Amino acid sequence: MRRLLALTAAMAVLSAGVACSADRSGSEPGPSGSPPAAAGAIPGAAGGSPAPSGPAGGNGPEVCAAAQQASGTAVRTYVAELGRMIGAVGANDSATAEAARKRAETALAGWRTALRQQSARATDPQLKTLLADLASEVGTLGTDVDAIDEEELDELQQRLDQLCAR
Repeated sequence: MRRLLALTAAMAVLSAGVACSADRSGSEPGPSGSPPAAAGAIPGAAGGSPAPSGPAGGNGPEVCAAAQQASGTAVRTYVAELGRMIGAVGANDSATAEAARKRAETALAGWRTALRQQSARATDPQLKTLLADLASEVGTLGTDVDAIDEEELDELQQRLDQLCAR
């Protein structure tokens, strides 16, 4: 039961970040003209880096679109496969659980690769660094639901949302 609750929490963080990125064009700007921060958002950035100062420059829009598309696809696959894996473990179906685990890990590897590729393409230094940070964080994810750092992922996603504001 605890693993199911952890999966639900991870799904909420990951899915919310992707949904925020996808819905960015429909967001109402805050008083400063920037998109509103998510409830409970932590100002600043991971590792003590400064918060993004605004939308990414250079080829930022193209890089952001590609990174967000890759993230959306990977998160949906990852979360679905983790759910299948947990369900199969609960049903004592080790073959199905193992297959789902492998598909979840494949989704993570593809997501990490896509983020690294977009980081290499980015001409905006903040975006380049952020995508590399995201790729590193995704690289630490696995199929141990209890080990997912939802707060770190949420913080990185918020920074990406700021840099990729449309």
